[in-house]
Amino acid sequence: METVTQPRLTNKWIVLLLLLGISVFNYGDRYLLAGLVEPIKAEFDVSDGFMGLLLGPAFAVFYSILAIPFALYADRHSRINIICAGCVIWSFFTVVGGFADSQYTLAAARVGVGVGEAAFQAPAFSLIASYFRSEQRGKAFAVMALSVYIGQILGYSGGPAIAAQSDWRMAFIVMGSAGFIVVALAWLIVKEPPHENVSVEHPPLIDTFRRLMRVASYRYMAFGMGLGVMSGIAFGFWGPTLFSRAYELSQTDAGSAFGTAFTIPAFLGVLGFGALVDYLTKNDYGRALALSAAALLLATLSIMGAIWASSVDNAVLWAIPAGLLGGGWSVGLYASLQYVLPDKMRATGTAIAMLIVNFLGFVLGPWIAGGISDYFGADAMGIRQGLTIVVPVGIVGAVLIWFGAKSLEQDRENLADQKNAHATD
Repeated sequence: METVTQPRLTNKWIVLLLLLGISVFNYGDRYLLAGLVEPIKAEFDVSDGFMGLLLGPAFAVFYSILAIPFALYADRHSRINIICAGCVIWSFFTVVGGFADSQYTLAAARVGVGVGEAAFQAPAFSLIASYFRSEQRGKAFAVMALSVYIGQILGYSGGPAIAAQSDWRMAFIVMGSAGFIVVALAWLIVKEPPHENVSVEHPPLIDTFRRLMRVASYRYMAFGMGLGVMSGIAFGFWGPTLFSRAYELSQTDAGSAFGTAFTIPAFLGVLGFGALVDYLTKNDYGRALALSAAALLLATLSIMGAIWASSVDNAVLWAIPAGLLGGGWSVGLYASLQYVLPDKMRATGTAIAMLIVNFLGFVLGPWIAGGISDYFGADAMGIRQGLTIVVPVGIVGAVLIWFGAKSLEQDRENLADQKNAHATD
């Protein structure tokens, strides 16, 4: 009988580093527009509401919806191939954005960025879960979460710095071009690990959706995280503009002040939370979710303090707890989501949850905040009013996540039993 030799896998930490690199440009290209709101508004003569449309729905609608078919592919075929293809697409359309001749062609380019980025998150999380044991995933997802803040630095500070030397268009061209380099390295180096339980038949998407929606902890995690992300993303996308208007800073100085104030504490928060999640989950993953709920609650309150700070120095003081807690709370969610989902529905289940998260967070959050800002005058007070209405939804999200912690372990056992029963039918 012929022996089938399994391919030698890449070192898991190299895989994580390469996925981190791709994710940095994923978020960098996403936040680039947020760092350049004012010069783009000035060139195309558009409102805060239209910029909110570009920051939110133009990017996030296709990003959220197309994540599902990409995840279905990833649960059956090569995850690294779909990740790399997506990176090529979003990098290309970021470059295209630099050549936009109107607000509408820029919007079309943002749609293209959303299409490409839809192929990253769920397949990447599934790939990490295949390379790392459950007791190591807190650290792994903490490392991945760093990409959010490195990407923010690129978008908030790097983009305006390039624009200051040339123009905002060059920032899009440079950022998009850089993505091609890291994706080439990942495609050449990362080996696809075999899927577990390859003989298990994949249920139809609608069956998977119905099964997961009956799982209490999954519902609470998806909607709780969605509201938490809605709160954080609205502030993350409009924060540099708030700093510029409220404290009379240039767009470059505002992006740098905002990025530095929140990013350094967030780095520490992410790494500390990752280690803490691995410690807490040795006996019960629900403890990590409870910690995430508490961190989200306190981060939301701290962000409200930063929004209404009387000076940039006071805003920076509020940024310390907001960054520490806001940087880490999602790590427990990502690890718990991979923990509760069986392998054969891991990418699909993640994508369904992210559909909810991204629709609330990336579609509604920035758009609503920008629209309210227009209503109240599109000045510093206007954006403060918009954020004051949107940001507190994070408190509701924290309550939902707390409820999710109660049934996480039992729900994991139930899903595993259903999977085994399906395999023996």
